This record gives sequence, C-alpha cells and structure tokens, in this order.
Amino acid sequence: MQVTLLGHGRLGSAIAEGWRLTGTVPCPTVLTRAVPPVCPPDTRVLVIAVKPAAWREAVAPVLATLPADATVISVMAGVRAGDLSAALPGRAVARVMPTTAVAQAQGVAAIWSDDPAARALAHALFDPVADTVDLDEESLIDAATAVAGSAPAFFYALAQALAQAGVEAGLTLDAAERLARGALRSAGSGAGTDAPLDDLIARIASPGGTTRAGLEALRDADLDGVSRAAVQAAVARAKALAGDQPA
Repeated sequence: MQVTLLGHGRLGSAIAEGWRLTGTVPCPTVLTRAVPPVCPPDTRVLVIAVKPAAWREAVAPVLATLPADATVISVMAGVRAGDLSAALPGRAVARVMPTTAVAQAQGVAAIWSDDPAARALAHALFDPVADTVDLDEESLIDAATAVAGSAPAFFYALAQALAQAGVEAGLTLDAAERLARGALRSAGSGAGTDAPLDDLIARIASPGGTTRAGLEALRDADLDGVSRAAVQAAVARAKALAGDQPA
C-alpha cells in the first residue's frame, strides 16, 4: 500500500519510524517543505502530520497530484474532518490522534471516521504501532487528545515535580531524576496490563504505608481538580485551533 506522509516533524517522524520498525509501511513517501510536494500516482493514503496552524498552505500544493480516490488521514489536533473534506474534495477522511511512542510501536491512538473504509485503513496503519481506541463521534477527538496525546507531557511534568521534591528531601538532582524516570517506567509496565487502575494503585499502596500517605496528600492537594483543569485547557485549545471558540 502506497502511503504518503505530509510533514516530518516530531509526530510525523515518530509515525514513520514506527511503520518502518514494524514493517507496516517500510518506505513511506515523505513530503516536506524541502522537497516538491508531489504525491506518487499510486498513493492510496495521505497522512497529514503538519502543524495545525499551517495545514491549509501545506495541503494546497499537494492537491494537484493526490489521486481522487486516496483516503486522507489527519493526525492534527483541532482540524475538523469537514474542513479537510472541503479542501480535499471527494476523498474519505479519518482522524487519528496518536502519541509519539508509536515510534517504538508502544503508542496509543484514538481513531474516528464516518467512513467505514477510511476507519479500516486507519486501523491497518496504526494497529501495529499503537493500542487503538475507536471513537463514535468526532467531537470526542479533543478529549482523546487531552487524555492521551497531551498526557505524556503531563506525566513528565509530574515526574519532574517529584524529582524536585526529592532534591528538597535530600537527594542529588541526578539521583532524584533517575529515580523519577525509573518510577515512570515501572508505572508503564503496570499500565501495559489489563488490570484496573484501582487495582494497580492498591498493589502498591498498602494501608498505613508510605504510598498511601503520599496519595492522601495528593488528593488533599486536589489532584483530581488539577488533572481536570489540564484536560479542560487542552480541550479548549483544540477547539480554538478548530475555530470553535476564541483562541
């Protein structure tokens, strides 16, 4: 299957790397500003991975060589399928929101399309590199972006805060950061199972123990409220990018 990838930034390059790693798309055609934007005539799928603010100018020169029956898959936050369909008329559209861990075939990706064939193609491309989650409505993409696409940075920020707290408790910065990174890896190994999140917490947080005390402190400091604020802010920004509300 001929796949053309428009954009090769952090996410675009991660997708291409994951495809090569898994053999899903060994040699995707990559279009960037450095090369003429010409799609191979047998392009079956165009994956758009450019910055949302610049997508119209990036797509315009591609239209002349994009086959009329090609499927368009967008991995851009805040760009609605209707706008893509208007710019690329006659072509089925799917939206996918993956994390950059697709590079190691360990990502997660939300998938939406109102076209069954386009949805199937999205699964064919992203199932090998991610745990894929189907969405029933396009409007849910913004929430999925916040909970998955943006959330790795939230977890890194928490690890950074924990490391700083460790320094304040007497650890060296190097030791604190190594321990915080190791904790992230340990949490990731548990998250890779099917165990409920409550069970994963309970396995570590013994009654009356140190972990339980720390969890209670997090909850007293409104961990739920802070997490809700982060998700709401990311959703609001995605809607602003789409023009649904002021930026």
